[in-house]
Amino acid sequence: MSRATTAPHGAARRRAARGAWALAATALTLTLTAGPTPLVSTATAAAGCSGAESDFNGDGIRDTAIADPEATVNGVSKAGVVHIVYGGGKGVLELTQEAAKSGGSEAGDQFGYSMAVYDADLDGCSDLAIGTPYEDVGTLADAGRVVVVHGDPTGLGGGKATTQYVQGAGPVTGLAAEADDWMGYSLAAGKSSTGVPFLAVGSPGEDVGTSSDAGAVVYISGTTTLTAGLVTQDTATAGAVPDTVEPYDRFGASLAATPTHLAIGSPGEAQGVIADAGAVTVFSHVLVSGVPKPLSVITQDSPNVFGACETGDGFATSLAAVAHRAAGAASTTESLLVVGIPGEDLTTGVDAGAVQVLRLDSAGAFTETAWIDQNVSNVLSSAEGGDHFGQRVAAANTAVNDVSTPTETRVAIGVPGEEGPNGLPDRGQVHILPLVGPPGEGDVILAPGYGLPTTAAPRQYAGMSIGGSAAGLYVGMPYGPAEGRAVHLFPWNVATAGAPAQSFKPGEGGIPADAATFGTVVR
Repeated sequence: MSRATTAPHGAARRRAARGAWALAATALTLTLTAGPTPLVSTATAAAGCSGAESDFNGDGIRDTAIADPEATVNGVSKAGVVHIVYGGGKGVLELTQEAAKSGGSEAGDQFGYSMAVYDADLDGCSDLAIGTPYEDVGTLADAGRVVVVHGDPTGLGGGKATTQYVQGAGPVTGLAAEADDWMGYSLAAGKSSTGVPFLAVGSPGEDVGTSSDAGAVVYISGTTTLTAGLVTQDTATAGAVPDTVEPYDRFGASLAATPTHLAIGSPGEAQGVIADAGAVTVFSHVLVSGVPKPLSVITQDSPNVFGACETGDGFATSLAAVAHRAAGAASTTESLLVVGIPGEDLTTGVDAGAVQVLRLDSAGAFTETAWIDQNVSNVLSSAEGGDHFGQRVAAANTAVNDVSTPTETRVAIGVPGEEGPNGLPDRGQVHILPLVGPPGEGDVILAPGYGLPTTAAPRQYAGMSIGGSAAGLYVGMPYGPAEGRAVHLFPWNVATAGAPAQSFKPGEGGIPADAATFGTVVR
């Protein structure tokens, strides 16, 4: 599993990370005039923390975090900002690095490039993990950092001090920070089946030995006493990872987790001489010296997996996972894993893209349950070159006790390269399909001017920002004409071209009017 190539450095490496296995979406550059907002929200204090999903202020109503990682802050370009919209009309918080008490904004940091919500300290208030992969650590450019801003009845960050994670400090001592590590490029968080909070942090630019951009993941678990385990493809602490470190694998570029499993994507993984074929490695949350136990590795050449490894497939460019409980099963010990393959070539075009769905048991054994592309029976539209179907995926299981049904276990698939009406290039669209049963049954499409309340235009890249939860499907529109920048929340059972249940837009509802890439990530 090796390939001969020249290691990119500095800006070239950054371009490779953002372009080789990520669809290039050029954002309009706007300027924010609002400065750092003090970390005092207008949210109404509640008596305590509710334990509700994504409830930062403990009032029992879901809140929403919307990232604008290319926002200008106090004249600093692409420093990044996260907007917190409290549910029930209780105010908006503009969260910069200064407001989060986590250092100062610097050009190109892209605070909010990744986010994850979980209850890190089990106090019943949700906490927000924010990735800043292009944060400089000392003189080390783009080493990366992650902060956890804690929920509180007085509002996000109103109580406990912000927790910061950088390599070589605190519990994260397995590796020293290096330039271009991109720590925080991806995040996954939750609570294991044994009730322990965890945060997985991807550093796909991590050099391992002499292997440039091999990638690594830091796994942080616990509440008051934290442990941090380092995972690479050569890690053997909890058992041998069934793969090998190589240059440009970018292990950790994508992450997904359930209470039973952690999935780590390596979209740059080569299979023999097949470059950028991609792979996903599955772990449990059973720890040995803080390191999760490896279970299996999956590629398109794995037994009983449809398709074959091909150059540039980018298998596992995107990942999503939900807890799965088969009808009649006594407990939830399985997961459904969704794997995006946006570089998949089909007979109808290069980089048309596809998605595979895999059922994982508690031991990591996998069974493919679905192959989805736009040529599959009853899937709407048709596959074309450059669609990049699967560039982003999101999923949710809203069933009681996680018993999976076609109507309650759903997947959203972003198709940012989809051409719009009258030949509009890269307008993009989103498909919503069942995760169990025939994938084309009940396929739903949302697109600009077709459910997404904005006029269709070139290079809107709809589908580049999607986020799923029990509350519904968030579709962000960070690109295209400025007047279309918004985030829209849809119920999972929305009809094709149906209207959103709620929309968040710059200049409305207390959200500052200026925006750059508002809605790049939504949680």
